[in-house]
Amino acid sequence: MENVGTLDSASRRLNLQQRTLAALQRFAPPSKLPPHLVTGMRGEQLAFFHIRRLGYTVVAERWTSATVRGDLDLVAWDLRTQPAPTLVIFEVKSRTARDFAPAETAVDADKKRQLRLLAAAYLRQLPRAQRDRVVLRFDLLSVYLLPSGTEFEHFPDAFGRHNERPGFNRRR
Repeated sequence: MENVGTLDSASRRLNLQQRTLAALQRFAPPSKLPPHLVTGMRGEQLAFFHIRRLGYTVVAERWTSATVRGDLDLVAWDLRTQPAPTLVIFEVKSRTARDFAPAETAVDADKKRQLRLLAAAYLRQLPRAQRDRVVLRFDLLSVYLLPSGTEFEHFPDAFGRHNERPGFNRRR
């Protein structure tokens, strides 16, 4: 059984970290990045705190490979899965409005292929004996930065480790 006092303390510490980071960012000079990149970075930052609150252990943010283009937004362990922990690759999609096309529709076949290649490169960092036993999952996290507040939509196991048959959509 988990100690409720420890969870409350961890939650308070996480909230304090998030508020401190937000306060520091208010003093930072305005970003010279295009607005869509600022939105993406803000969404990834909020996603980081969100998945930590859900119990994930984040081990990498914006991880890049020397041999594969792109990055992995968030890499985390889900220690709650049985029979073994699961390494979760989170693809974060951020939007400032709920348009006619949901954020998760931005993950097409090319993006899935890129994420699979990046995940394989990430796994190659692990010792071979461990690498072959890692349970891997790809999750999609849509972050909506709305005037009314931030909303999250989590799609666990959004797509498989291997290519699906053309026209086959996995049920979420």
